[in-house]
Amino acid sequence: MILAELAREAGFPPGVINIVHGAHKTVNFILDEPAIKAISFVGGNKAGEYIYSRGSANGKRVQANLGAKNHATVLPDSNKNHALNAIAGAAFGAAGQRCMALSTLVMVGETKEWLPELAERAKQLQVNGGFEPGADLGPVISPHSKKRIEDLIASAEKEGATILLDGRGYKPEKYPNGNWIAPTIITNVTPDMTCYKEEIFGPVLVCLNVDTLDDAIALTNANDYGNGAAIFTTSGSSASRFQKNIEAGQLGINVPIPVPLPMFSFTGNKKSVAGGGASTFYGKPGLQFYTQQKTVTSLWRSEDASHTRASVVMPTHK
Repeated sequence: MILAELAREAGFPPGVINIVHGAHKTVNFILDEPAIKAISFVGGNKAGEYIYSRGSANGKRVQANLGAKNHATVLPDSNKNHALNAIAGAAFGAAGQRCMALSTLVMVGETKEWLPELAERAKQLQVNGGFEPGADLGPVISPHSKKRIEDLIASAEKEGATILLDGRGYKPEKYPNGNWIAPTIITNVTPDMTCYKEEIFGPVLVCLNVDTLDDAIALTNANDYGNGAAIFTTSGSSASRFQKNIEAGQLGINVPIPVPLPMFSFTGNKKSVAGGGASTFYGKPGLQFYTQQKTVTSLWRSEDASHTRASVVMPTHK
């Protein structure tokens, strides 16, 4: 309800924003109600694909932003401190609960030796209720989410990965009963592991090792999701190669969360966006999504027609 309070403080007229809490019945009402013409959704693939399918079948405009597994590639020539600071912030900010969170780290060559330093930066982040001064991240959204994240961490351990930094069991003194998971880093991950294949949507970073930039590009492109990808390097040629060959829709060069500026739209693709990749989430295309367009063609003549024969051609401008 904080969103509603902020909207009211900002001066939104009553009725412009309505926040309704509900589950399946509420969603189905939105999908079926004829008065609702357009639907935007951000969430998981199962719910999003259902919403896109049912809403579209009812003749509505539907845009659905689904799951993600955003990869960052780190090259040995990158500025190490900048890369590690950026990665820690992008992976664990908002407790990893944002569709552009950096959830997968691809370490090229000797950069895997930097992981202990990354863990030290993650340890410095303050986990608290979210509104306290100095808080860097808060709890995850629900007990169910906490359990699912903890189960994925446990699966990584079982499948042979290394838990370099374990955030399970964290409890701040003020909120001992919250849905807490502190920053977690899993290393020695391989593409066949559950923690890599599934979206975790929490403060968990999975780390894979490859030998070359081409290996990193191939690994990133083999993933089903396509919201975003980033590279850290000081080489223009490496950045250009990455930019031209990566399939994800939003790319960052030394930028960890490459959400474009508002004059552009969100350009995720592959399984991260339902319906083949609608790019109408914000910016001018976003306004057009919520607008019913109308065109008017008019003819005003001072004199009447001089003939009585009907014209069967399309209207033309003369």
